[in-house]
Amino acid sequence: MRVATIDIGTNTVLLLVADRKEGRALVAVEERARVTRLGEGVDVSRCFSAPALERTQACLDEYAQVVQTLGVDRIAVVGTSAMRDAGGGEHLLAHIEASFGVAVRVISGQEEARLTFRGALGGLPVPDGSELAVFDIGGGSTEVVLGRLERDRAVIDYSESFDVGSVRLTERQVRTDPPDALERTAVRETARNAFAAVPALKSGQTPVGIAGTMTTLAAVSLGLSVYDGARVHGHAMRREELQRVIAELASMPLEARRLVAGMEPKRADVIVAGGIIALSLLERWDAQEVLVSDRGVRWGLAEELTQ
Repeated sequence: MRVATIDIGTNTVLLLVADRKEGRALVAVEERARVTRLGEGVDVSRCFSAPALERTQACLDEYAQVVQTLGVDRIAVVGTSAMRDAGGGEHLLAHIEASFGVAVRVISGQEEARLTFRGALGGLPVPDGSELAVFDIGGGSTEVVLGRLERDRAVIDYSESFDVGSVRLTERQVRTDPPDALERTAVRETARNAFAAVPALKSGQTPVGIAGTMTTLAAVSLGLSVYDGARVHGHAMRREELQRVIAELASMPLEARRLVAGMEPKRADVIVAGGIIALSLLERWDAQEVLVSDRGVRWGLAEELTQ
């Protein structure tokens, strides 16, 4: 069976086309990611801007051509934080349904968390039954899920979606280039306050960070001039190394950050806030290491579609 899944996020639109043969793991046929910044300004206006809608529609038109060319049996399209928060996207929703033949499902934070957990763990070196703490830093929100995999089934003990994301906190609290110490402290305090009620980790529970903030920070740490998902997926990053990378990026003006090996240029303006969010959560857990996954909601959706 061949499926296509599309995750329309606040910052990035992600496409996965994957095959599953009976009894085997999903295999990616095509993966694409594009920063369209759909949620630009949404935190204040609660409405999509015309340029953001145009960028996102152009990206989805390209993805529709890919899906048509590759041919799929099933398709799922979901919208996350920005689509939960904003109005004015009716034309985009109608256009997507016409292009892909399915309606966009605007998923709750809780469902996003569940799909994040299921999708993130594929292909990671984690034994069945391992206790895991998965977090997904998006543009508008961060999902935190504690649980485990039992016989390939996700067992969730805790899941929550928090309105702290790399775009949201950059727009709220960063005004200078590079972000000054007061702004970085404000981002850190906002994230720490948001995560104050997140449960402590159990003994041996492994943090797993997914999505563009963590994969970008891992790619920068590894010095990847060309992104290599095989090296990023499963990369173990020490908290001290995460602190070093964030501090280095925070010391640079935007144009210099864009040129750093491993950096997605369109993510450079929000990467410092995203990194501080990640570090705040690891500090809350007193975790010394995080496992990085370049999978997430789109993979969780694909798992569901092929069941």
